[in-house]
Formats: sequence, structure tokens, C-alpha cells
Amino acid sequence: MTRAKSADVFIVGGGPAGLAAAIAARARGFVVIVADGNAPPIEKPCGEGMSPETVAALAELGVRTANAGGVPLKGIAFVQRLARVEGAFPQGPGLGLRRTALHAQLVSRAKECGVEMLWRTPVNTIARDGVQLISGDAIRAKWIVGADGPNSRVRQWLKIPTRAFRQRFATRRHFQIAPWSGYVEVHWGSRAQAYVTPVSSSETSVVILAARREDAAFDSAIAEFPDIASRIAGAQLASRERGAVTAQRQLAAVARGNVALVGDASGTVDAITGDGIRLALRHAQAFADAIAKSDLALYERAHRKLAAGPTRAGATLLLLDRHPRLRERVISALAANPELFESFLAAHVGHGNHCDLFATGAELSWRLLAT
Repeated sequence: MTRAKSADVFIVGGGPAGLAAAIAARARGFVVIVADGNAPPIEKPCGEGMSPETVAALAELGVRTANAGGVPLKGIAFVQRLARVEGAFPQGPGLGLRRTALHAQLVSRAKECGVEMLWRTPVNTIARDGVQLISGDAIRAKWIVGADGPNSRVRQWLKIPTRAFRQRFATRRHFQIAPWSGYVEVHWGSRAQAYVTPVSSSETSVVILAARREDAAFDSAIAEFPDIASRIAGAQLASRERGAVTAQRQLAAVARGNVALVGDASGTVDAITGDGIRLALRHAQAFADAIAKSDLALYERAHRKLAAGPTRAGATLLLLDRHPRLRERVISALAANPELFESFLAAHVGHGNHCDLFATGAELSWRLLAT
């Protein structure tokens, strides 16, 4: 056994959430170690279409994305049979970027900040005063962070129960084809949704999402979306197909003792919201603020506040997914009144308040009653 090390903060998980927490903690003067059983770049089939608020949060951490190979995103489009509505981001463009490229930028920034990173180093267990690696080495730490994803072992070790859970299934492919739209397109079918995201000047990501695993099978599901199928026909794959489970998951708590959960380990919103990366970055800042004051209760409160909007938006959009006739009426009403869609989008990405969202909902309800 080697001599035990020590740190102010030990982070289990070297994905975007863990690296963001490490960068934020280093900015406040803490000594930080990150451990992950994998090695970079860490891939995941989500988080490639980022809102302007997400890009701003990355910039606050000093993460450079300008030359990472991505493309600007104008906003979001909802597409269904005979109707399409587009909404521009009010703060300016977002960013479409391969997940591996984002991870590489976060790793580079963490190194620049002086974060010690232990790759291919699984954590065996946590204790009150630190962690034990699977190698048997012990590392002392004042604060411990679980940033190890939706199936977090840290959360399991803490025995924090899940209060609400709803899951869906996803498959993703990248195609070597130039983007045909400057928007993230959400296509609604009878049994699945398709998300089209430009991720570079020559690559486009297509993700299939469905409530049943069999309905998310890419080759059969794409037939529900003939416009997408015709565009990608004959295009070469730019990556292997990846599958995932996306879920709305709420926890009873996100901190216990000197241990905090960030990112997907602390609860998740369905991929339909597009908020996973943004929330992880904001969790990181809130965690760092809390330990600077030696009070994880501050993080608990901040986390609840951060989760409220995306949870409501996710519930609304999943309601539309489960009720096709209602969805068709809503999207048709938005297509006839695109300013309503832009108002909803502005509130969703944090460029508005609850009153604005209420007014948008009331106006949409009136339009539905009038049709």
C-alpha cells in the first residue's frame, strides 16, 4: 500500500459534473482530487445541444468552447405531421458540440486549475474522513462528492431514497452529414421522438427516445420520421450507436454529512428538457459556494431551486408525449402563434420569470379553447 494522500475535496466521477465541481472548488482555493474508473474522453449519448445559459455557465468556469469544433444553435424547433414551430434563444446562440469534445475541454481546464485526476481508478467505498480506492489506498478528504451518474454508487452508499422516477429509452447515432437546420429539432411521432442536433459543420446527431425499449430501436423507429430518414439516407456513420436510459428522478436529499451529490447522481430530468449539462454546471457552482461557507444545507436549498423549473418543463413535455391529440393541438397552436413558443422557450432557459410563464400558459390555453 502506498502512503495515503489527502485533499480538501474528493470527487467520485470524472464526467462533466465531477470536473465542473472540481474546477469550481479549485477556484475557491480547495485542494481537489477526482477519480474515475474510466479514462478520457468519457462518452455519453446526451448533452450535445447546449443552451446559451449552459454556454455561459461553462465560460464562468473558464471552459473554452469557441474553438472546440462545435456549431452555433439558433434555438429549438418542434416538428410533427403538418406542423413546425421554431423558437430562437433570446440570449443569442447556443452550441452544438460532440460530448467527447466537451469532456476534453473540461479535462483541459481542470488540469489548468491544478486538479489532480486519477483515471482508471475506481473507488471502493467512502468513509466519514475520506475514501478507499479499489487498490486499497486510502485518501483523506474533508468533503466528498458523488458525481458518478444516474446509477450513483455514492448515492447507494448514502442510502438516499428516490422520491419519484419515470424512465424512457434512447439510441443515438452521429452521421457524417452537414446540418440542414440551425435548430435543435424535436420530431414527434406516434411511439417515439427524434432529436436532431448539429454537432459540427460536418456532423449531425440523431437520437431516438421512446417509453418502451423496443420503440427506441433506431432502424425501425426512424421510419416514423420520413423527413429525417430521407436526409440521412446513405450518410456514413461518424460514431457507433449508443443506447441509454433517460429518466425524471427526484431524490429525498442531495447531501448527507460531508457528502454531496451533483449532476445526474443528484437526480435527473428527462432528456426532453435539454437541461442535464446546465444543471450539472450550476450544481457545481452551488456546491463550491456551500463548502466555502462549510454548510452543505446551502447546497441542498440551491439544488431544489435549480431543479424546480426543469422538472416542471419535463412534466409538461412528457404530458404532451403521452397524449398525441393534445400535442397536435398545442404544436398547431404554437405554429400559428410562434411568439408563444418563443416566450415558453425564454422562460425555460432562464430568460424570464414565473409570471411570464404563467401568462404564456394562459394565452396558450385561450388559443386552444378558440380552435
